[in-house]
Amino acid sequence: MTFTPWTLLVDAGIVSLLLLLGKLLRSKVRLIQRFFIPPSLLAGLFGLVLGPEVLGWLPLSDKLGTYAGILIALVFSCIPITSGGGRKADGGARIGRMWAYSQAGMLLQWAFGGALGLWVLSRIWPVDGSFGLSMPAGFCGGHGTAAAIGESFSSYGVEEMQSLAMTAATVGIIASVVIGMWLISWGAARGKTQYICAFENLSPELRTGILPPDKRVSMGKASFSAISLDSMTFNFAVVAMIALGGYGLAKLISLIWPALMLPVFSCAFIVGILVRWILVRAKADEHISKPIVGHLSGAFTDYLVAFGVASIKLEIVGKFVVPLLILLAVGLLVTLFYVFWVGSRIHRTAPFEKSIFTWGWFTGTMAMGIALLRITDPDSKSGCLDDYAFAYLYIAPVEIALVSLSPLAFCNGFGWLFVSVCFAAGAGILLFSIFKGWLAKAAK
Repeated sequence: MTFTPWTLLVDAGIVSLLLLLGKLLRSKVRLIQRFFIPPSLLAGLFGLVLGPEVLGWLPLSDKLGTYAGILIALVFSCIPITSGGGRKADGGARIGRMWAYSQAGMLLQWAFGGALGLWVLSRIWPVDGSFGLSMPAGFCGGHGTAAAIGESFSSYGVEEMQSLAMTAATVGIIASVVIGMWLISWGAARGKTQYICAFENLSPELRTGILPPDKRVSMGKASFSAISLDSMTFNFAVVAMIALGGYGLAKLISLIWPALMLPVFSCAFIVGILVRWILVRAKADEHISKPIVGHLSGAFTDYLVAFGVASIKLEIVGKFVVPLLILLAVGLLVTLFYVFWVGSRIHRTAPFEKSIFTWGWFTGTMAMGIALLRITDPDSKSGCLDDYAFAYLYIAPVEIALVSLSPLAFCNGFGWLFVSVCFAAGAGILLFSIFKGWLAKAAK
């Protein structure tokens, strides 16, 4: 199929229709509501089954994976604009515990996945040494990180990574909710929950995702008169400019240092930091609407998940199905052990609630973590999200570094070094937590 701008319109239009169908099902079907399945995931699954990979009923092109790579660059272009500038937290012990718990868990998940693929699975099956990274990329990072790492590895010729990571992300989302709901029932029966809320008692907007008229808020304030330039156009133009700058920077670096192929999304993040600094210095940052940019990021992410899941190559998944199942099953068990064993020993308040939130995040997405937290802590009494928001300011750069540097390390023969550094850093943070008195016996 020859790709033209009209091909893009057809692909975007079909996926948009599937997103609306997914939203309709989420608002009407109680089973989908109970498992908090996002419409974007439903749209991706519909695209996968109805598209060329299975039934062939939808005329989707073979460029869906490319869209995911572009969309993740746009998402990372938004991050420097919407983050930072917040107040510093006081009483840092609780936030320090959340940082140590989350950062160590993330590093150890990447170390474990990398080691399992490099030193075990690749010696039994004919898989690339980087095979194991599909698990942490899909679990802890979700479909966004899966798209990012897939794009990075494809530049080194490892084309199958995107399908594997997207599959891991899809399995992770399902496992996060199915196992998470069972864990909540188990915890409630044994008195481990403090603020439990039955699914039936959740507010309608949490179940259906539709806000009632009295709870709807503005998506952002306009900075310009539409007679000159629409504010949405201005904000989107800034984001697109940053993404273009990231693409140009990635190409420039690859020309100067051919062995150093940084992904576009990480270069876009760097360019975004520079653009934000220039805007602040020029006193022009007041024209940027963070809420609007945040909603743009959310829209990019919805389409990213839909395009990413629909682009999964089932032939690749089928080829590696046995080692992939082993990788994901073992990854779920190890993550489950870490999240609740360490969580019960590092959090002094609401350990189960903070652990169930982290389970949703470490296996699915942040939205899945919040959904599970809302059941166990409907009135936000645990302070979990506040602690996480401050802790993530220090976690985010490490997460970006993991996604950016892992392809560079594994594709240049330094996978063992990457695994060793991740393990040492994760273990070091836990030892630091013991020294600080954060990690101790399980709270009763």
